[in-house]
Amino acid sequence: MSGERAVDLDGVYRAEFGRAVATIARFTGDIDLAEDAVQEAFAIALRTWDRDGVPANPGAWITTTARRRALDRLRRETARLGKEHEAVLSAPVPAEIEVSELPDDRLRMIFTCCHPALAPESRVALTLRLVCGLRTAEIARAFLQSEATVAQRISRAKAKIRQAGIPLRVPPAHLLPERAPTVLAVVYLMFTEGYFATAGPVAVRDELCDEALRVGRLLCALLPVGERAVRAEAHGLLALMLLTDSRRSQRRTSGGALIPLAEQDRSRWDRGAIRAGLNCLLVAAAGGGPYLAQARIAAAHAVAPSWAATDWPAIVAAYDELLGYTPSPAVRVNRAIALGFRDGPDAGLRALDELAPDSRVAGGQPIAAARADLYRRAGRYTEAAQSYRAALAAAGNEGAQRYLRRRLDEVESSGLGVRPMPETGRR
Repeated sequence: MSGERAVDLDGVYRAEFGRAVATIARFTGDIDLAEDAVQEAFAIALRTWDRDGVPANPGAWITTTARRRALDRLRRETARLGKEHEAVLSAPVPAEIEVSELPDDRLRMIFTCCHPALAPESRVALTLRLVCGLRTAEIARAFLQSEATVAQRISRAKAKIRQAGIPLRVPPAHLLPERAPTVLAVVYLMFTEGYFATAGPVAVRDELCDEALRVGRLLCALLPVGERAVRAEAHGLLALMLLTDSRRSQRRTSGGALIPLAEQDRSRWDRGAIRAGLNCLLVAAAGGGPYLAQARIAAAHAVAPSWAATDWPAIVAAYDELLGYTPSPAVRVNRAIALGFRDGPDAGLRALDELAPDSRVAGGQPIAAARADLYRRAGRYTEAAQSYRAALAAAGNEGAQRYLRRRLDEVESSGLGVRPMPETGRR
């Protein structure tokens, strides 16, 4: 396949894999079969699209082809073992399955992946694989784990679903509160993977952002009114996503490179999304939790009339609150960035130095990029260039790579009069 069409197919894979698996699983009742059939459909696309061209609706083409492959396999199994799948086999195959049919199927898949019978780490890995369409290597990179470990978790989770007969459905209302925290966690992961893709040719995956927002709104509507704590948590997540998503259109250039927050055109942020997010924040304030803390950070950026007017003390305080819930190295890296804007780049660098012994972030792109930006703002261009090179080497996303190369070019151009940029943008 030509380079251009190969890129097209990769984009279709990322956008449509999870949707197709969810809808084929509903037809067949078998997640393994659904995943295999979708993989086969993409293999067929690799062979035929180069010859015939990319179809007008590639997602529907993949889903229809995958269903036919699944039905072929079920026919062979039925002939050999009996008629267990007769109802599926008797259903007509539409000429082209509409992509609009798929969102509820994905919600069913999310709840299946989040079943309490599955280990928490397996729920996350399985959701990222089957719902978000991440490849195993990408999931491993995101969680700083070996590919073999992640593959084993996914395999065990699918085996558990099959052996325990876990249904592919949204649970009844009385079971929603106990399932909601795990579902919220994977919706959060879906949104963050969409807003800043782990790997691939695009920095932002719009279809994942849109789907996470849709599921977030639906969960807020589905949860019983009497479940105040979990409803507050759900509204906290929705507030976080809405407030962050309000600036999605300004997050990348026409060429796909990331745009720092300080350089975005705030007049083009989505004011409707900001208002909706702030309203959700009022509901969330009745509770607590990590989503509320992060939503407060997003709100501080959303309401600031300019970059210079950003309330950095409030943002650092929100990160301190977040550390009480999630003392992860990623949170500490982001807090160091905020501290660098509140107290100056040297304070941020000192905070990053405290993280240096942590093997989970050592050598990773986030800490290298954060260190590079702080060095740049401090005018320490040689050290900034070294850190930008380290961040580039670790970056898996092409949009992030373009942004980092631009910054590297800036600090390497000291002979052209590059000077420290006062309080410039956080990525």
